[in-house]
Amino acid sequence: MEKFEIHILGCGSALPTTKHFASSQVVNIREKLFMIDCGEGAQLQLRKSKLKFSRLNHIFISHLHGDHCFGLMGLISTFSMLGRTADLHIHAPKELEKLLLPQLHFFCKGMGYKVIFHTIDTQQQTCIYEDRSVIVYSIPLQHRIPCIGFLFTEKPTPNHIRRDMIDFYQIPICELNRIKNGADYQLPDGTYIPNDRLTIPSDPPRKYAYCSDTVYNRKIIEQIRDVDLLFHEATFAESELARAKETLHTTASQAGRIAREAQVKQLLIGHFSARYDEESTLLKEAKSVFPNTILAKENLCVRL
Repeated sequence: MEKFEIHILGCGSALPTTKHFASSQVVNIREKLFMIDCGEGAQLQLRKSKLKFSRLNHIFISHLHGDHCFGLMGLISTFSMLGRTADLHIHAPKELEKLLLPQLHFFCKGMGYKVIFHTIDTQQQTCIYEDRSVIVYSIPLQHRIPCIGFLFTEKPTPNHIRRDMIDFYQIPICELNRIKNGADYQLPDGTYIPNDRLTIPSDPPRKYAYCSDTVYNRKIIEQIRDVDLLFHEATFAESELARAKETLHTTASQAGRIAREAQVKQLLIGHFSARYDEESTLLKEAKSVFPNTILAKENLCVRL
């Protein structure tokens, strides 16, 4: 099975703590690295994760609150000092380019690579990135400023060849790609060999959804339905429901309800408020609604 991993670099919220770094993750799909948000300390955590800087070419920023983007300038500068030459693509709300360009001109003159900005429409679901192995969609969220989540959808892979049957029917190598992609095979005597006798179905495509920051928002349920893993913010416990509504954040039990209604396979909660010394209360609340819930923590790697 091809690699599909989520690496947590930081899972705290706006106020710094000695326990958590600000929001940042790396999604590793078949050794291509995609960063989601880039709070302070993201490059330090990227070092600790032992992921290769050179394989990170796309960064997705959910919104322009500092705990989700203050680490960008440092990371861009470090890439330059490491001698990077490959373009770096940043997918974000439109205001980020205007804010970041003056800093790039001042701090990063003479860089050996280009930073290319891609504007995301925060009001509607759109395809914002696609390559041979994955499609990334935006998920409109509801927060104090324009904000989006991200849905990473793996593309289907061809069927697996049954070598024993290929040898048995003496099928030439030049036919294998057609067979992998679903074609039957006709023997010289005119007999058709059905594809399901020659192949084993590939693993079903996997999906990962990232939703942070947002008020409790049932509108996202259809878009994230049946995903293999949902990361959803759980900034507060239910005792702070009024505060969650005021700041347009979500409680742990609300995150559990979203996961349950969307029938996701697993829920990963994060973006914890600094008021909690430890998150057992948040985990307990989420698990009471959706039992297959785990806590995010720095350097956690979840494999799909």
